[in-house]
Amino acid sequence: MSDPQSQYPVQGAGLGLRRPLADKLMADPPADVDFMEIAPENWIHVGGALGKKLRFFTERYPFLIHGLSLSIGSPAPLDEQLVRDIKEFMVEHNIRLYSEHLSYCGDDGHLYDLMPIPFTEDAVRYVAGRVHRVQEILEQRIALENVSYYAPTDSSMTEKEFLLAVLEEADCDLMLDINNIVVNSINHNYDAGDFLRDMPAARIRYFHIAGHYVEAEDLRIDTHGAAVDDQSWQLLADAYKLYGPVPTLLERDFNFPPLEELLDEVRRIKKLQGDSKSLQTPHG
Repeated sequence: MSDPQSQYPVQGAGLGLRRPLADKLMADPPADVDFMEIAPENWIHVGGALGKKLRFFTERYPFLIHGLSLSIGSPAPLDEQLVRDIKEFMVEHNIRLYSEHLSYCGDDGHLYDLMPIPFTEDAVRYVAGRVHRVQEILEQRIALENVSYYAPTDSSMTEKEFLLAVLEEADCDLMLDINNIVVNSINHNYDAGDFLRDMPAARIRYFHIAGHYVEAEDLRIDTHGAAVDDQSWQLLADAYKLYGPVPTLLERDFNFPPLEELLDEVRRIKKLQGDSKSLQTPHG
């Protein structure tokens, strides 16, 4: 791998900026937060008081955006106007990177959920073509996120094989969600460590970490509504040993605890990153 500093759009530990947190964060902007991330669809064309709040943060922290509705695997035509709006938004707020889910969320309308793409060679080529078009419009690379899923629609390929094939065919980057590896490994009975070790190091731009809901011993639901669990913390530590202290964002979408509890999780990320600098093993 070349100079790792040049690979990552940000450094350290970040926090997802959600509207219910904004006022508390504005009152005392935390020094432990190194960067922030938002869903662009929630903020594009937003003005007035909310627009001023966003500007408050984008002037103080490096920012990433993580999209919700590009629907890269959808049978519907690509929403090129959304991509152009995102391009303009990124310039306006000096956004460092745009990532999206390797999934789809609509056809003739919006499904308000992230649906699994069939794990097939045809789907690899289809998605890659759409990613090429997005990157052409943006004039920069995007990152795709490995997503949680519950009922695969076609398993001609494994999740890992499909993800790696899309990244290669599309020549795009990876935003690796550690919690989603844990959730999927339990729900679909595979080894999380094996999945992690096979990720393409040079394509990784940053990590996500979040909490999930334990429905049953063999069923986890990706909610982003709970504290990060021990298994996810351990896999994150393992990821740092493999790949170094990759920038990592804490996601929390609802059921917010006191702000200090969220910041404790951010500080835990930073501690694991610091510990990893003396423990990293070479990754072939």
